[in-house]
Amino acid sequence: MNVDIDQDTVDTINAGEASIHEPGLEERIAEHAGDRLHATTDYDAVRETDVTFLALPTPSAEDGRIDTSIMQAGAESLGEALAGKDDHVVVVKSTVVPGTTEDVVAPALERGGFDDATLAMNPEFLREGSAVADFLDPDKVVLGADDDRALEDMHAVFDPLVDHADAPVVETDTRTAEMVKYANNGFLAAKVSLINDIGNICKEYGIDAYEVADAIGLDDRISEQFLRSGVGWGGSCFPKDTSAIISAAKDEGYDPAVLEAAVELNDRQPERLLSLLDDHVDVAGERVAVLGLSFKPGTDDIRNSRAVPVIDGLHDRGADVVAYDPVATEEMAEKRPDVEYAVSAREALEGASGAVVVTDWDEFAALDEEFDAMTEPVVVDGRRIIERRDGITYEGLTW
Repeated sequence: MNVDIDQDTVDTINAGEASIHEPGLEERIAEHAGDRLHATTDYDAVRETDVTFLALPTPSAEDGRIDTSIMQAGAESLGEALAGKDDHVVVVKSTVVPGTTEDVVAPALERGGFDDATLAMNPEFLREGSAVADFLDPDKVVLGADDDRALEDMHAVFDPLVDHADAPVVETDTRTAEMVKYANNGFLAAKVSLINDIGNICKEYGIDAYEVADAIGLDDRISEQFLRSGVGWGGSCFPKDTSAIISAAKDEGYDPAVLEAAVELNDRQPERLLSLLDDHVDVAGERVAVLGLSFKPGTDDIRNSRAVPVIDGLHDRGADVVAYDPVATEEMAEKRPDVEYAVSAREALEGASGAVVVTDWDEFAALDEEFDAMTEPVVVDGRRIIERRDGITYEGLTW
């Protein structure tokens, strides 16, 4: 049973369709909608269940802290629906700073009229663009609970998946489970920023950072994952989670210098990409193609996409921007109507004096004669997806 306040989302799910672009998701919704999967806007549906997962947005406030207003509103509505019911397990799925489940969610449930909740925490580690695969084959399942009942019920939910995927299970307390998600994303964000920093240094010496990454990735202590240097990270998780844990740490009187440096370096990468374009062409009054708008391939999510600061930087330089993305054009057009949008990479490149690659969609790797349509074929690649070829001036961001 899925409860959502948006009627369009509910109708889409019940029709067997997905409301977002996520490989493999629509097929599974179509298979189970009306049978094992049903969506509704009626919170009272939870009364017939034993466990409720709260998977609600916790966006960043202006000061970087998480905004729990949506979480509180959802928990209050859940409390109203559960009022008078015996013990019910409520599992927080959203990313929240340590103490939120106990100090924010529990009081919100009580304000709604339900004071007999058994609380737990189960952070998710799904990557957009591969969420279905990540769910079916997880690296780990983290179960955070301070009560045996909650732990037992979460095991009942996840044991079939754990048995199928042979995934390790981490049993811990609620506050530790809350922290695991931030530690996970903070570490990965810092790793990406570190390899970008190393990559920037490599570029200054005329060294291919990817050759360096291949070598250091053989060290088991480092591994080859998240060593693809480029224009930086975006999306909904890394920016929000790093900001939240930085703010939470400062609230406790600690200065998280490494995480702050990771954010600062990430914020500089789009401008570094554009500076390489500046080395070859004055873009003022010129047509410049931006290839890729989603924050990563496999999704139409443009939240914190590196394309946004790239577009802003091009506009500041007086360029005429034309952009293309296989699936995210409509989403970006709603946010940035001041940009021309092409229906293909070829159309975007037509008559352009420069091109920048922001998202590593596979179709960009197949581009070849399309570059011949450019008036001045300067290509700055932020994701190492374009092959060097005769007839174009090619610059890699860190190679």
